[in-house]
Amino acid sequence: MKVFVTGGTGFAGGVLVSKLVKSGITVMALARTTDGADKVGAHGAEPVMGDITDRDSLKNAMNGIDVVYNIAALFRSAGVQDETYWKVNFEGTRSLLEIANENKVKRFVHCSTIGVLGHIENPPADEKTSFNPGDIYQITKCEAEKLALSFGKEKGLAVSVARPAAIYGPGDMRLLKMFRMIARKRFFILGKGEVFYHPVYVDDLADGFILCAKIDKAVGEVFILGGDEYVSLNDLSRMIAKELNVPETRIHLPVKPFQMLGSVCEKICVPFGIEPPIYRRRVDFFTKSRAFDISKAKKVLGYNPKITLSEGIARTAAWYKNEGLL
Repeated sequence: MKVFVTGGTGFAGGVLVSKLVKSGITVMALARTTDGADKVGAHGAEPVMGDITDRDSLKNAMNGIDVVYNIAALFRSAGVQDETYWKVNFEGTRSLLEIANENKVKRFVHCSTIGVLGHIENPPADEKTSFNPGDIYQITKCEAEKLALSFGKEKGLAVSVARPAAIYGPGDMRLLKMFRMIARKRFFILGKGEVFYHPVYVDDLADGFILCAKIDKAVGEVFILGGDEYVSLNDLSRMIAKELNVPETRIHLPVKPFQMLGSVCEKICVPFGIEPPIYRRRVDFFTKSRAFDISKAKKVLGYNPKITLSEGIARTAAWYKNEGLL
């Protein structure tokens, strides 16, 4: 088997590439830079120089490919205009689908996000919950997911969609700030801290991606891939503090002033490409609840998260310490 992975230079994509290579599969992975190519090569895959927005580079990369894993995405970044999100997340997905279909690719796994469901009013949500994206990243990912499913149905391409929960584990840099602030006893919670957070350990997620490409009943379906546990932010911060052997935070601050400040900072900074000192989306971390039912993935795919949240936190903390990040 020969597979092609976009986003293989990133966190989740890199773990997927490594797992595929170790299983004896020939892996081609898209790389935009020489540094990215080096990362791909370190995982044992063959780097293909190109860009998801460059159709010619995709055509060259996907010749003779059996399975495509589309993990690449433009996440929330300072100074990036809305049209760039559409170009990468939506148009890039369209190009991949079209070229995969032309090359008679057997399976196409598209990575979406639980963010397409927005804030979960009545947790846990599942694959039948209505779309409710809250920002340009989530909107473009939502439309790309819809496109992937409709394209597969219309053209006969075997498409499956995976919606990862909050990805974490050794190598993750998104939760580093929270770990670091807790380690330094500077962490505070905006609001009551009762909203839910649903993580997925990166190795479990990669296993889920692979199952999406293997199981026949996965074709044309959407799967939420999360861990077995979701917890409140209060409990999450408490678990991290316990692992780091520091007191848990008891500081709670009002949300609204930070929401206003984040909105103002983004309006001023983003048009000039300046990194805002605070984002509205960072405040959303404390206000939007994320909790999901993963029973469909378990039933249809045989998905079985192996790493408990406590073990995942321990492994992540150990990696941060070994890297000198805490």
